[in-house]
Parts: sequence; C-alpha cells; structure tokens
Amino acid sequence: MSDPARPRLAYHFTDGARPAVVFLPGYASDMNGTKALALEAWAKAAGRAFLRFDYGGCGQSEGAFADQTLADWRDDAIAMIDTVVAGPVVLVGSSMGGWIALLVARDRPDRVDALVGIAPAPDFTDWGFTTEEKLALLSDGRLERANPYGSEPTLYTRAFWSSGEANRLMFGQIAFDGPVRLLQGQADADVPWNRTVELARLIRSADVQTWLVKDGDHRLSRDTHLVLLIRAVEDVIAA
Repeated sequence: MSDPARPRLAYHFTDGARPAVVFLPGYASDMNGTKALALEAWAKAAGRAFLRFDYGGCGQSEGAFADQTLADWRDDAIAMIDTVVAGPVVLVGSSMGGWIALLVARDRPDRVDALVGIAPAPDFTDWGFTTEEKLALLSDGRLERANPYGSEPTLYTRAFWSSGEANRLMFGQIAFDGPVRLLQGQADADVPWNRTVELARLIRSADVQTWLVKDGDHRLSRDTHLVLLIRAVEDVIAA
C-alpha cells in the first residue's frame, strides 16, 4: 500500500487463475481467521488467485483501531483490489466484511464478478445497537461490549457508527447483477437469519441463493461450514 493517507496494510497474495478470490474479515477480526486460511489452502490447491489482508488498525496492518471507520475499511478493500489484484474478483465477506463487499461491488462494478456473504451484516450500525447504546456512542464517543471471542472488550466509536449510518444499503434495491451466495446460521446470535433473507430479496441479481444452516452460529467456522463455504465460492465461479 502506497497511499500516505491510510495506514500501510499487511496482506498475503497467492497468484493463480482468475477471478481472484478476496476475503474481507468481519469487525475487529483479521486475515488469520479459520475461514480465511481455509479458503487460502483451497485456492492454492486449486491454482486459484487469492488475497487476504488486514484492514487499517487491525491485525498486522499499521494504524490505531480506534481511529478507523467503515468508510476507511471500504477504501482499504478497494485499494487492495486496485493495487494488488489484476482482473476480476470474487469477494467473500464475513459479517461486516459482507457489508464492505457490497460497498466495493457498488464502487467497482467492473471488477466484481460475484459475491459470497457469511452471516453478512450490512447496516448493523442501525439494527445491531440498542437505542441506549446509540445514545452512549453519541454522548461518550465510544462504547465497549464484552467480547465472546476474546478476553478484551470490543470497542465501537462514534466515528465508526456515524460512518456506518452514512453507508447503509438496505433501504432499497442493491444494484448487483452477478451470482451471490449467502451463508447464514439460524442459531446466529449476532445477525438474525431473516435479515439475510431480506438482503437476498434486495439484491437485484436473479442469481441469488441463501443457504441456511439450522445449527450454525455467527462464525460458521466448523469443518462442515468450511466445506459449505468452499462449495459456495466454487458455485459462483462456475456460474
């Protein structure tokens, strides 16, 4: 990354056949998660180009997490596609990464061939916070929640929340016409599965499938879920 306005980003790129698969992590996550590494292993075995990276302020990338916004991370994803990957891409977005994938597809329609969402969470700054939490963000500028996946609390800032509100998508048709596969656990405590069904309805493409996993949680990272994820990626590439 050479943009002086953004932190330098850490990434791993495996060259191979196009379209390249690009993994977009969720909020406060990084490129070393189970799903990203499983997809990388699949891509190497299949000879498929694959990119995983850390947003600014996350993982191995430079920058302070508290300084980042949703728009910043969208711009990071666009910059990585513009500077690291040539040709068409398939975006695989986990949770917040699904929101970013939709924003990138909107802003780079000539580059994005297909989308795969894993418990995608567009607009979660709207529906994912209580009224009391929103008021706390506005008055205090920050909010901490207990983190079910680690010992440190998860931080949200007023700047991130405001950026999310400015980039909401689920108020009308979402203009994307490529194949889309949405994987959603019905036991997901973070993203209600009916929101993903509604997202599928809003995406303009006729080739949209929602794959519900009855006992699936938010992470969808068990071995059986990873098999399903790889199948979804193969499915949109072949479409």
